[in-house]
Amino acid sequence: MNTNTETKPDSYLQKMGRQAGVAMHITSLPGEHGVGDIADCARNFVDQLVEMELGVWQILPTGPTAYGDSPYQPLSAFAGNPMFIGLNPLVRAGLLDDSDTAAMRDLPRDYVDYGRLIPAKQALLDKAAERFISDTGHGLGAGYDDFQHRYGERWLDDYAIFRLLKSMHDQRAWPEWDQAYVHREPAALEKLRNDYRLDIEKIKVTQFLFEHQWQQFRAYAENNGICLFGDMPIYIALDSSDAWAHPQRLLIDRDGQPSHVAGVPPDYFSEDGQLWGNPLYDWDYHKETGYRWWIERIQHAANQTPLVRIDHFRGFEAYWAVPHGAKTARDGEWIKGPGDSLFVAMREAMGTLPIVAEDLGVITPEVDALRENHRLPGMVVLQFEVGNADFDIASVNENSVCYTGTHDNDTTLGWFHSNGDDTRSPEEIAQNQAGALQHTGGSAETLAHDMIRLAFSSKAALAVAPMQDYLGLGSEARLNVPGTTLNNWRWRMQAEQMQPDVLASVRTLVREGGRCNTAQGQIK
Repeated sequence: MNTNTETKPDSYLQKMGRQAGVAMHITSLPGEHGVGDIADCARNFVDQLVEMELGVWQILPTGPTAYGDSPYQPLSAFAGNPMFIGLNPLVRAGLLDDSDTAAMRDLPRDYVDYGRLIPAKQALLDKAAERFISDTGHGLGAGYDDFQHRYGERWLDDYAIFRLLKSMHDQRAWPEWDQAYVHREPAALEKLRNDYRLDIEKIKVTQFLFEHQWQQFRAYAENNGICLFGDMPIYIALDSSDAWAHPQRLLIDRDGQPSHVAGVPPDYFSEDGQLWGNPLYDWDYHKETGYRWWIERIQHAANQTPLVRIDHFRGFEAYWAVPHGAKTARDGEWIKGPGDSLFVAMREAMGTLPIVAEDLGVITPEVDALRENHRLPGMVVLQFEVGNADFDIASVNENSVCYTGTHDNDTTLGWFHSNGDDTRSPEEIAQNQAGALQHTGGSAETLAHDMIRLAFSSKAALAVAPMQDYLGLGSEARLNVPGTTLNNWRWRMQAEQMQPDVLASVRTLVREGGRCNTAQGQIK
């Protein structure tokens, strides 16, 4: 395949023009009901993005989460997280009373208390779903019928049964269920459908409410010139409806036991590597089926957001396979992935791919070639680069996204000052500090904005900073520490932090960087 990028058309990202964006997960939005939502909370933030003249809003995966609350271990590759459903629209539609939501206002507003949030909000969503089913006055029946027609056989029916069975088994992973359900015995599943018809229907209705609100959110963003930028984990969780319903797509046996699991070797974040534990794909099966499931997955993601990042892109060229039961990721090995054939199939089905490749970590010339063959933008993270004496901001490629940091990094101020809980040596910290000051020409006090300014000055088609960096926050606002499972994904912005001077300062950075705000609806 010709790899001469000079003869190839612009990527999807380049067609958008020179853009500036923010990384801000839905959970982190300010609001009154314990967690950000895709209704009023999201619309308010879109309005603020317009004021700041930011054109792209990057979010984390939006699937339903389980233990650890990680968006990268969703219970479905297709379903939405019901915790993101806005309650106020349900009140306006008559599916809830205002008094129903009063207790939710007692939840913390500066962080997400998942232990209290999930049962309280799920009870309200169940109540709304029951009203939806029993009373057609809401006027959404036709939309719900269409939703079932489009997604029922693809994923919705399996997901609803999976969630019912998971609740019946005290939320245990499906390989620990009764054997009749583990092996999907038809008689057992048919009896379940008959005995729990209403419970299954409520789960489907909740998913429709998510989809309905999401498409309204997307339309509002696009009508205001904001491009939503989503995120897709490369792997699915073993404890997911996808793995349970279609184990043939994975390297697991009929009881749900994998021979090897996913991870990465020792890296910047961990001396032992990262042991993710996800089952690996049976790539021979996917190739034989023309990668149909992958095409459906990308199409579904594109229906949610016009642009999507695929996490751990390098796994498509070669992936780190760790024997199941290993204590760390050290003892894995690299195994060749599907490579070009997967992306050729995607391009034949979709044309120009709306994908950004997360190409961080151990990247080889083969990984670079795979990305470049298909004109997929890569990533540059300045926290990883400025400590390198050979780094030059002028070398950042146009077909890329340039970040100050990501959800896996500390905030830029936290990274610069180091809070003592750091994988870097004192020498590396000092080197990073000196490099950051040298490359930005700034100061320790203004470094967050200095790094944003540096990212915006690059040739990258898109430059993105986490909201915490725009606000100049420290380690107290860090969202995730890779390799840990406690106290992650909890940070929330406070409404009062978005003062007019903050909006004005971001707007100034955008204008200084010469980054326009092109309406996504105009991109062809």
